[in-house]
Amino acid sequence: MKGILYSRIRGFVRQPFTFLLFTAMAVIFALLIGGTGPASTIVVPVYGDEDIQEEMKSEIQNQEYFTFEWVSKDELETKVKDGDADVGILLYEDNFDLIVGVESTHLGMIRQTIQQVYVEKEREMKIQEAAIQAGLDEDEVLENYLTSMEGSFIEIEKTSFQGEQDWLYDGNIHRIAGFSLFFAIYTIAYNVLTILVEKRNGLWDRMILSPLKKTEMYISNLIYSFFEGYVQICLIFAIFHYGFNIDFSGRFLEVLLLLIPYVLAIVALSILITAIVKNSEQFNAVISIIAVSLAMIGGAFWPLEIVENKFLLFLADLNPLKYGLEIVQGLSVYNYPLEEMVQPVSILLFMTVLFTGIGIHLMERRHI
Repeated sequence: MKGILYSRIRGFVRQPFTFLLFTAMAVIFALLIGGTGPASTIVVPVYGDEDIQEEMKSEIQNQEYFTFEWVSKDELETKVKDGDADVGILLYEDNFDLIVGVESTHLGMIRQTIQQVYVEKEREMKIQEAAIQAGLDEDEVLENYLTSMEGSFIEIEKTSFQGEQDWLYDGNIHRIAGFSLFFAIYTIAYNVLTILVEKRNGLWDRMILSPLKKTEMYISNLIYSFFEGYVQICLIFAIFHYGFNIDFSGRFLEVLLLLIPYVLAIVALSILITAIVKNSEQFNAVISIIAVSLAMIGGAFWPLEIVENKFLLFLADLNPLKYGLEIVQGLSVYNYPLEEMVQPVSILLFMTVLFTGIGIHLMERRHI
């Protein structure tokens, strides 16, 4: 077993081209598609007269996901019309209008953010009116109210991200996770293909005559395939973490740790594919189709939240890549605790056991 691992490592040292190629492609695609840098916010153009701007500017400027840019009305309409902004906001004394260029995924959150400001503004006005009618100092009453709000407890409803109506989207995290998990499929699959090639060449028949057990032969090859795929994912994430200041919400190590089940699931899936095909040529054709299909259906290229087709969503539920993305986004974007990751991790482990069992059974039955 150690001898097989040693020979595979020596082979990698002599020919690391495939590993470096897929690693570089993942990094390049993540950089080119949309660009990658420090955590970005959505710029939303806003128009209001001087009185509205003076009154509302401080209320809406401290937002985590949106940057509200004050512009003239003509400039706002031009930005939306030219596609430089998906949504523009017109602020009035008692209400607001949204100018929508395209159906943005952030539209609901923008509306909710502005609406909350108006609700709070109206609440403060009513408190002042009630204070005046009661003959109290309206400023003092309002100050007491704001102080009590700062120190009050609020009820928090905790829900799982799999079933939320509103969802968050971080383009940087999504691209990094999507392309790294996608290209890792190729790296892992072509390592598992070595089992098929060696069996076809009769190498396994010669090794079986040695004291080496067949179980050890499988385990050593699968361990190496897992190791190379996992190192590739870690390397890609490390490049963006240390080179481009993507902090993954301070949970970089947790993300890498919980991606182990995803790599195991892809190793198992590669075993199943290898057991079904007859030769390397068929494998090359099948893995290209399956890898791209997994990426498209699993949400590597676009968020699944914008997909409405129920059949595609059903297929996504059978896709290990979807659960790998859920782990990364759940920790990095939603900042969920580890216990929220039990479901995707469990599903990936189940897939690992299922695919491995079926794959090895087919290999032995067909005498590949």
